[in-house]
Amino acid sequence: MKWKWIAIHAAVVLLILLAALSPLIATAIAGRIADANGCELHEGFVNPCVIDGVDRGQDLYTTAMLGWLAIATVPIGLAAAAVYLLVVVVVALVRRNRRAVASGGRGEDSPPAARRV
Repeated sequence: MKWKWIAIHAAVVLLILLAALSPLIATAIAGRIADANGCELHEGFVNPCVIDGVDRGQDLYTTAMLGWLAIATVPIGLAAAAVYLLVVVVVALVRRNRRAVASGGRGEDSPPAARRV
């Protein structure tokens, strides 16, 4: 059961980081498509890029310029992942403390209290 929750929290953090890096991924994909079709792609201006008889230069240029969005998304995503992990740790510690208080101050692994004679 414990590993299930760890996997869920790890998946959430990975999704946050994937969302933060998505502009860079889109830029890389646009560059690969342009290279594969022998097109020039840069941030100066739109170059014609004919793929299967259709000029996709504007689409590739727009997608490549999404890389600039990473200036905002990467720090925000890293901060969101850090805050999420901090909240998970705090909640886990609070739950652990409540369980310890409910069990009379003894943890699950602690030896039983000595009997008074």
